[in-house]
Amino acid sequence: MPGPGSQWRQDRVGSALAGENPTVLTRLSGGFAVIGDVQFLPGYSVLLTDRPGADRLSDLPRSERAEFLTSMDLLGEAVERVCSARDAAFRRVNLEILGNTDAFLHAHVWPRYDWEPADIVTKPVWLHPRERWSDPTTQLSRQHDGLRVELIAALEALAAV
Repeated sequence: MPGPGSQWRQDRVGSALAGENPTVLTRLSGGFAVIGDVQFLPGYSVLLTDRPGADRLSDLPRSERAEFLTSMDLLGEAVERVCSARDAAFRRVNLEILGNTDAFLHAHVWPRYDWEPADIVTKPVWLHPRERWSDPTTQLSRQHDGLRVELIAALEALAAV
């Protein structure tokens, strides 16, 4: 896995289009399914737009908005299938299009688990302590290769239906 200074992080969409973004799982009709940089909630994934310059959903023509949302749904279902099979404490998937920090259209797909702290499990994932977001033990790495393979297989199976 690339280190924190990797250039692809500067332009996640452009690097995905160029085949240089190592987090890409697969390309869907509405964008790129990628595995998240942090995995403190195993299975966290993101749908990236494949339209450079698209900052928000409304930047896309209506037909492309529908494709993006359909791809978000597909990625959400894949994460649900994989995470529920891997962990009996899987609770649900949260889908979010925020865009408050990164100025490109993307959707977060957060698996949620019963083992999360009681004061957070029913609240937004963003309330997890700041140190969870930078914990080196849960940063995306080779230890997540099996999870990546399972997510790709689930996406391929769902896309074939």
